[in-house]
Amino acid sequence: MTIFLLSDKIAFPPQHLAEKEGLLAIGGDLSEKRLLLAYQMGIFPWYSADEPIMWWTPDPRFVLYPSDLRISRSLKKIIKKKTFTIKIDTAFDQVINACADIRTQRREETWIVNDMIAAYCHLHDAGFAHSFEAWTANELV
Repeated sequence: MTIFLLSDKIAFPPQHLAEKEGLLAIGGDLSEKRLLLAYQMGIFPWYSADEPIMWWTPDPRFVLYPSDLRISRSLKKIIKKKTFTIKIDTAFDQVINACADIRTQRREETWIVNDMIAAYCHLHDAGFAHSFEAWTANELV
């Protein structure tokens, strides 16, 4: 299969042309229009620092159905204690930066590079990206 090189045009090749592992295209940008089109098509960016943007569309994709979610006994105990307060969209920047920082602290690579953080913060500001946050004692955990 061929890996496609994206141009300035906001478009993607058909997903069925992706490599076996799901890599479809390289390049392009992380503009709002491109990211929204990608997600509508089941495509997402995933790359590391000092690499070009790589666009993936693995088949099959992981899908989590809320009706199939099973909560463990230990998690049920934590929920009953009401240790955490769940909030939505109150600390998006903090959440995405913490997700990147935790891997950096472990000296692991992360796909949440500065360009991705900026792009997703922009999507959040535009109302397209959201965060679900767990707080305890007024601290984001």
